[in-house]
Amino acid sequence: MENWIEFLSRYQREHNLKQHQLAERLGMTQGGVGHWLRGTRRPTLATVNEKLEKLGLVYLEARVMVVERGMTRESRGVYAVDRPGSVNDLRHASFRFPVLRWEDLQGSLPEASETQELTGYMPAGNAFWLPVENDSMNAASGRSVPLGVLVLVDAGIAATPGRLVVARQPGKPAVLRELIEEGGQQMLRPLNTLYPTVLCEEGCEFLGVVVRMHGVL
Repeated sequence: MENWIEFLSRYQREHNLKQHQLAERLGMTQGGVGHWLRGTRRPTLATVNEKLEKLGLVYLEARVMVVERGMTRESRGVYAVDRPGSVNDLRHASFRFPVLRWEDLQGSLPEASETQELTGYMPAGNAFWLPVENDSMNAASGRSVPLGVLVLVDAGIAATPGRLVVARQPGKPAVLRELIEEGGQQMLRPLNTLYPTVLCEEGCEFLGVVVRMHGVL
């Protein structure tokens, strides 16, 4: 389960945790965590999902994927997560994230969603998919996020200039924009030049950073 090992290593690194501190968050011994990080022992999918909840990552769920002839797809079968799969299956475990609506971003984020999408991306924090519902980020050339795609937003990544972010200004709906900085001030810029660039007002919240996009709805 290289994804899980890499995920734990990244979580430990980004939160600047010692191994015993990581073990405390996971509710297990330091020795047990050490076995996982070295790859000498492998958890079941049920255990992985239990530990994700311990870390407070309520949007994440580990599922098994099957790889055939160089193409990755989700198995049609339902895996029993209370028992371990084969070592080969566990190597291709992935994460499922909720697909939220833009209306869901008006207040506290919901804890569940009827629709989910599977990906191999390992998040730094809670992550969710959003459908792109207008052409404000559709550029004539260069980087572009066209209408109809899904974008994966990671709330655990810091919003820095140059990143595509989901931002919420006070009293306004959330938007997808590129974060830029000019004259020491942060601004939200659309990739479509027909839309205006606006200043980040006091109280502007960054709900996450776009890390993936795929598909057409």
